[in-house]
Amino acid sequence: MASPFAAPSRKGNAWFCVGLASSFLDITGSDGTSLAENRTHKDGNSAPGCKVFHVPAADSSEAWQVEGDSISHFEGGLGDQVLVFKYKGKVHAINNRCPHSSYPLSEGTPFDIEDFGIALSAGITCPKHGWSFDLFTGSADRANYKVGIWEVQFRPSSTAEAVVSSEKHGSDQEVWVRRKQRIG
Repeated sequence: MASPFAAPSRKGNAWFCVGLASSFLDITGSDGTSLAENRTHKDGNSAPGCKVFHVPAADSSEAWQVEGDSISHFEGGLGDQVLVFKYKGKVHAINNRCPHSSYPLSEGTPFDIEDFGIALSAGITCPKHGWSFDLFTGSADRANYKVGIWEVQFRPSSTAEAVVSSEKHGSDQEVWVRRKQRIG
C-alpha cells in the first residue's frame, strides 16, 4: 500500500541536456521571421533558430529532439514539448504550445517588451491570434493565460564536441533544462 505521505516521483522534472550553448543561434532582432525558420550561423551552416524537444511528463530522461517539419507540425501533440532558443544572448525554454490557441510557439517571433524605448523584458508572439507572452514570467498580454516557463542551467562540458567547439569559440558549456519547480 502506498503511503499518502510519500513524495511523488519527480522523474518528469529532472534536468536534461539540450546541447552546447554554441549550437544555439543568437537571435538579436525582431526581423519578423519565426523561430523555426532556418537561419545562417557564423560558420555558414543553416539551421532553425530554435530546438524543440518532446519531453514525456512521466520521465524527462526519455526526451528527444523533434526535427525538420515536425517542429511545427508534430503528430503527437504539443502538450509535452519544450521550445529552446537564444534571444539577445539569453537562452529561453518555454512550452511549445500556446496556452490560448494550442498553436506551436516555434512559429512565433521573439521581441523586446519596451516602454518609451527602454527594453523591460522579452516576449514571444503567437502567430495564430497575435497574442504575446513574457519570456520571464509567462504572462499573456491579454486575459489570464500563462505559457509554461522552464528552468535553464549551464554546465561545464567535457565531451569531445565541446573541446573542439571551445577551441573555436572559447569555453563552451552544455545547456540543461527542466520543468519549473513548484514551491510549497
